[in-house]
Amino acid sequence: MNQSFTFLDARAREAEAEAARATLDNVRERAMRSATTWRTMADKALKVESDRARAEVERLARKADELAMEQANHASHYSHAAE
Repeated sequence: MNQSFTFLDARAREAEAEAARATLDNVRERAMRSATTWRTMADKALKVESDRARAEVERLARKADELAMEQANHASHYSHAAE
């Protein structure tokens, strides 16, 4: 089962729609509890996706800094060797 935000959000919306259509209190309450649970999972999935993306950006920025330093050290080494 796909646990992506899109999937979880769709389940929350379905449960909310079921609650809106319900004519019996217990059915409406059950659907609202389900919607709340799906929404909580969807929000957590969205946060995980966001955190992963932010971590990837930070990792790439560190890698770019490392490469820039490596290139600067390499250029410095060659400029001293030419003297």
